[in-house]
Amino acid sequence: MIILGVDPGLTRCGVGVIEAGRSRRLSFMHVDVIRTQPNTPQDARLLTIFNGLCAKLDEFAPDIVSIERVFAQENRNTVLGTAQAAGLAMVAAAQRGIPVALHTPTEAKLAVTGNGQASKIQVQTMVTKILGLNTIVNPPDAADALGIAICHALRPAGAIEGGEREQHLTTAQKQWADAQRKARPGRGVRRDM
Repeated sequence: MIILGVDPGLTRCGVGVIEAGRSRRLSFMHVDVIRTQPNTPQDARLLTIFNGLCAKLDEFAPDIVSIERVFAQENRNTVLGTAQAAGLAMVAAAQRGIPVALHTPTEAKLAVTGNGQASKIQVQTMVTKILGLNTIVNPPDAADALGIAICHALRPAGAIEGGEREQHLTTAQKQWADAQRKARPGRGVRRDM
């Protein structure tokens, strides 16, 4: 299975492609960062990102696109640009009939490093080791894109649904499942009103 990971961003949008083989063996295929300049009009920046994502999807024809789920940040402009880039990745995948999976940064860090609060350098180091690369993946946006793809490839079976299947998960997989439940939109909102 070919997985294309996207670390969305308006200035730097990371794109990483891996292949997940039998026994979850992972192979590196490609990594890149689509860049735009802050002084360029936003519509032109979004078009550059969209065209870049479309080119990657057409080149690698992934089985799934794994995108980092956008969370609110203190800088509203940053989160808006990030959300727009994530939306572009979803639209580009939908146009091609490619399924999309969303994973939180915590899920990706947990999958790659075993620590949901890992630093950027820890993620970069572990992505490099997991994929058997000779040099640290740079910039961090590129490593994060590969990390999101790795996250999808290594997600524990049944962790999202929970139930009886979770009884057979390792401690790390249970932590991951818990992080997924906490990250779900609408958590704690009553739906019977």
